[in-house]
Amino acid sequence: MMITTQLSLPVCFALALPAPIVFFAEIVLMLVVGRVLGELMVRIGQPEVLGQLIAGILIGPTVLGNIWPDAHHLIFPNTPEQKRMIAGLSQLGILMLLLLAGMETDFAIVRRQKRKAFFSSVSGIIVPFACGLVLGELLPDSLLPAPEKRLVTALFLATALSISSIKIVAMVIMEVGFIRRNIGQLIMASAIVDDTIGWIIVAVISGIAAKGTLNLRGVGFTVAGTLLFLALSFTFGRSGVAHIIRWTNDNLHLEFSVLSAILILMCLMAIGTDLIGVHTLLGAFVCGILVGQSPMMTKHIREQIRGLVVALFTPVFFAVAGLSVDLTVLKDVHMLELAIGLILIAGFGKLVGCFAGGKLGGLSVREAMALAVGMNARGTTEVIIATIGLSIGVLTKDFYTLIVVMAVATTMVMPPMLRWALARIPATGSEKERLEREAMEARGFVPHVERLLITADDGECGKLASFLGGLFVGERKIMATVLDIEAAERARKFPPGQPEVGKKIEQRVRMAVELAANNRLKKSQEHSEADQLSLPAQLTTKLSHEQPSPAVLREMSNGYDMIFVGLEDALFQNGKSPDTFGSSVEQIIREFGGPVAIAVARGEVGLGMGGDSLNILVPATGTGHSRIAVEVAIAIAKACSSRVTALNVLPPSYGTMFEESTMKHLKPGREVLNDVKALGRRQGVSVKRVFEVRREPEPAILSQIKKGKHTLVVVGANVRPGEGLFFGHSVTSLVQKTPCSLLVVSS
Repeated sequence: MMITTQLSLPVCFALALPAPIVFFAEIVLMLVVGRVLGELMVRIGQPEVLGQLIAGILIGPTVLGNIWPDAHHLIFPNTPEQKRMIAGLSQLGILMLLLLAGMETDFAIVRRQKRKAFFSSVSGIIVPFACGLVLGELLPDSLLPAPEKRLVTALFLATALSISSIKIVAMVIMEVGFIRRNIGQLIMASAIVDDTIGWIIVAVISGIAAKGTLNLRGVGFTVAGTLLFLALSFTFGRSGVAHIIRWTNDNLHLEFSVLSAILILMCLMAIGTDLIGVHTLLGAFVCGILVGQSPMMTKHIREQIRGLVVALFTPVFFAVAGLSVDLTVLKDVHMLELAIGLILIAGFGKLVGCFAGGKLGGLSVREAMALAVGMNARGTTEVIIATIGLSIGVLTKDFYTLIVVMAVATTMVMPPMLRWALARIPATGSEKERLEREAMEARGFVPHVERLLITADDGECGKLASFLGGLFVGERKIMATVLDIEAAERARKFPPGQPEVGKKIEQRVRMAVELAANNRLKKSQEHSEADQLSLPAQLTTKLSHEQPSPAVLREMSNGYDMIFVGLEDALFQNGKSPDTFGSSVEQIIREFGGPVAIAVARGEVGLGMGGDSLNILVPATGTGHSRIAVEVAIAIAKACSSRVTALNVLPPSYGTMFEESTMKHLKPGREVLNDVKALGRRQGVSVKRVFEVRREPEPAILSQIKKGKHTLVVVGANVRPGEGLFFGHSVTSLVQKTPCSLLVVSS
């Protein structure tokens, strides 16, 4: 009796606790238990979300509710107000999970593997979907919330059996190092298509179920509304979302303003899908896709969103999902048999469907088997689907428990099976070469540039910087801002509304971007590659009425990876020796943390350029700043299909006349040039190697300019200590004596 009295005291105490305290206690318990079990799962090679789901089962009616019912009722009281609070947070968690899933969806992978991904995804959906429909029609009435909802219940079951969990698949593939392998990308592409089709199906079915009718007019309206929503989202929505994110980043100075804008977009699109009769999850998922494709989505912003989801919403959502699971129903032999049958049907349908689809797509037996195994993970996806079905009343709690058991079982079996299947597929031939190439590119600078600032005036240096910056932007297909420094002067010369105001510099940049885009399109057509899914280069023009330094320094705070500078005061002129860079350029380089490309115009290239006029020379020394200059030069050359000559200059070897010693002395320089040639080959740019032995590099560079008739020299430089902006005697000498234009890349 004493024990019973002690156990019942918390219940009495709970009656006096305010609802917010109970709510926060629920959150704390779910976070602590979920994260601890998630850590344990990760340590044994299982997905973290599996531990969070098990946490919900442990603190739910299955374990805590049976061992200590009073404590369970204390923390999770059976009151409508308390249930609505935790359900609201859980629903927000679903939207956040789908937002993150959409952001991590890479359709470039689908584009590269489109034929095989299509066959494997469609076949992998049709077979288990058909199995689910048949099983749904054979279910006993006791597992149905209402006999008249049998078809909708069967549709939910079929969808749950047919969709894979992209999160679980990606986790295992990344863990075993197959994310860039052909088979790894194919599994990812198939899972992406699988997920996308599945969420659309779930959203439509949820909308139909919520209406409570299955009339053709209602179904037609829902399907038509979904297609219209998707069409608008992936046309106008792509540029619109990118514009909103860019405007927010550039104009609002509040902390995490971009994150707030993304959350607002997610909620608005979720409301939009709800209004057309489909579930809010479709709006969140599509919003995630559009946000993930935005050029402004830097790694920092992605980590902000991911941290919020992983730290709070994921453990809470899956713990809440586990709370609704009552494994005591498996004490019934018939329910246990049904659970085992559900697991076998789910595994069989997905294995057979994906294997057949892989073979139709031209895969080998081993590759098709790895694909089928990889696509057999349910995990998060099925739990979300089951939760939606339970919330709208098309699934009973018992049947919900069976679906969650199936999801847990298939998720636990998949990782070790996929590791075994992938280990039997070694990389060979062209795939091996591609992996080596990508590994080299990952260590480069240019592939990581996501946003560029081009600041220029109406002078010759401004024209050169505008054109070269535009080529770089067009080749990389990145976001750029054009900061027009001469806007105030032109505004005084021309009446308002004249096209000359604010247009000259932008037009030069756009001309270069279009040139690069046309060259890229021509090359993609030659290789039969589509290049339509990613956003094109995006330009924003800003007019400055200030001096260059404060205008650029203010704009830099919006976040850029590189700056192209073309200003009249880049060099002190007006009778002074042009051996020192101007104060504006000095301030920009001192304040900016990344590379700055300074354009110095000489000759015809600075006056009016076409892509054919570029003949680039780049001194290659093997240093870090020289490497960045080489990458920039190759990117510009690729954009306009021009030539690149790499020059390496070494001082003579004193004190020896033996040929073997001389060759040993020259070996490092030759290796540098070979590396530049390999970089050019990977980018489709022809690189000519020139090697010279001279005491000083400047005479060799000037001599090569005349021999090769070069029109542009791209040289890397580091700021040297001292007063003023000094890059060393070599760069100073080139600025003074070079007959052609110069691009000094300061890192």
